[in-house]
Amino acid sequence: MDTTPVDMSHLFEQLGLANQAQAITQFIATHKLSPQTHLTDAPFWTQAQKSFLIEALEADAQWTELIEQLDAQLRRP
Repeated sequence: MDTTPVDMSHLFEQLGLANQAQAITQFIATHKLSPQTHLTDAPFWTQAQKSFLIEALEADAQWTELIEQLDAQLRRP
């Protein structure tokens, strides 16, 4: 059983990104998605990050809700 806490900090850790609050805020501020770009097609993901996101969304994994929140935040002007 996976006991990894499910929060934005740990999602960023799973993605191999800096996971401190300031780093997350900075990432969201500097990486934006257009309305027509699917989250997993964003040019700023590595192949490993993209694969993690696709697998988590397809499996409706524990990360799905947080990934959807991240997607929404990356679309805010």
